[in-house]
Formats: sequence, structure tokens, C-alpha cells
Amino acid sequence: MRKLLILIPIVVIGIYIKTKMDKKQILEKLKIDEQYYGEFGNQFLSNSHVGRLLKDPLQAFKPSGPNPNFLIGGYFHTCILEPDKLKNYKIVKATTRNTKAYKDVAGGELCLLEHEVDMIELMKEKVMDNDICRDLIQEGNVEYEVPMITELFGNKWKGKADIVNHDEKLIIDLKTTSDIDKFQWSASKYNYDSQAYIYSKLFGYEFLFIVVDKKTHQIGLFDCSPDFYKRGEDKVRKASEAYDLFYKAKDFDPKQYFISKTL
Repeated sequence: MRKLLILIPIVVIGIYIKTKMDKKQILEKLKIDEQYYGEFGNQFLSNSHVGRLLKDPLQAFKPSGPNPNFLIGGYFHTCILEPDKLKNYKIVKATTRNTKAYKDVAGGELCLLEHEVDMIELMKEKVMDNDICRDLIQEGNVEYEVPMITELFGNKWKGKADIVNHDEKLIIDLKTTSDIDKFQWSASKYNYDSQAYIYSKLFGYEFLFIVVDKKTHQIGLFDCSPDFYKRGEDKVRKASEAYDLFYKAKDFDPKQYFISKTL
């Protein structure tokens, strides 16, 4: 039987790229972070594009600046899922990022503060000491950092699941939050609903958030309602429409774009 080859013609920041590879080859390549987040991975849309496409499509593919919250979240993921990669993080003994001690060591990079690492290690312990969380993360047929691709609304999308628990048929995502009581609002603000929708389509499983409060260390397990998925689907549809208009329509002039609202 002949292998099915996937042709991926996508315009990314004005570049037209074709990839003649089968799905298995693509997924193997996307397992590598440098490929997933680099030019090869940029052939696909992802949940990180959704908010920008909805808010300001012209800025959708401009790289975002370093963010301490993303760095903390990434270290938390790595602690639990890929501890062998912790050596890639630079940690500075300083109280804040405004001190001379920090700036001398960081050299312009965004680095973790020692007290942030202590906080993350404590959050990791809280999660892994919880029997339900530990079983969901470690027990049975589970995979970590799993890439997948699919087509949604006429465009190619990618995602990389933190945890795929095949026994429970769950995609599990680890999140930190500054206030767990307000997580449902954070989920809408930060487009976790579109993430849940995209990943449910990528993997065919339900989506579950394991959330830890950075202040109280309280743990929350948040599953997703049909309405939550539907809100995510609506966002992805609108983001795809914006992408089609701004990056694929030959007769569209972005300079003529403006927002029109009645106050």
C-alpha cells in the first residue's frame, strides 16, 4: 500500500511553504522543540495564534517578548514531565529582576529567580503527592509532550499535548494560576477554551486541566463542558476566517483594515 503524502501549502508571514512528508514523518519532526517552535512548525496554526488573530490579525505572527509567567509555567511542566531538561534553565540568586545581581548574571536573558524555583518545586510536590493527580499523570498507558496535526476550517493546525492518558482517554494539561477561584475566567481570557477544542479534535479525547494555585498551592481538576468546547470552536472558526482573509486572500489589502464599533 502506498503511503499517503501530506502536502501542506500554507502562507506564513508571506512565505509559501510546501512540505512533502507523510504524517508519521511530520509528527516525528514536531517532537523536537526546535522544529515544533521553529520554521517547520510555523507551517501550522496553533492555539497561540488564536488570540492574536482575533485581536489584531496583522500582529498574529510577530514573535512575542519574554514573559516571566510563561517561564514559570514552562519550568513547572518540565519539573513534572521532562526533568532531564531542567539543566536548560538559568536560575539566578536575586530577589527581583531589577537588581544588579540579576542583570549581571542574566546578561539580557529572561531567567528564573531562585525563590520562583522553590515555589515551583513545592507546587510539583503538591501535585505528585495527590493520588488522583499522580495516577492521571504517571499510571498506565501515558505519553508526554505528544505532537499532533489536523485540519480545521480549511487550515492545518498543530498541538503538543502535555499528557495523553490513553487508559482514561484524556488529554491532560498542567496549568499554574494566581487565583484558582478565578480560573474559569482565566480559561476564557487566555483562550484555554480554544485550546481544549483544538486538542479534542487533534487527539479525539476529552480535555482535563490540572491546575495549581501559585499562592495557596491548592489543586484543581477542571474538565470541559459542551459549552466550553463550543466557545472554543467559535474562536477557532473566527481565527481561521481572519487567517484566510489576512494571509491567504490575494485581493485583500491589510492597509484598508479597520475596526468598526458603535459605542
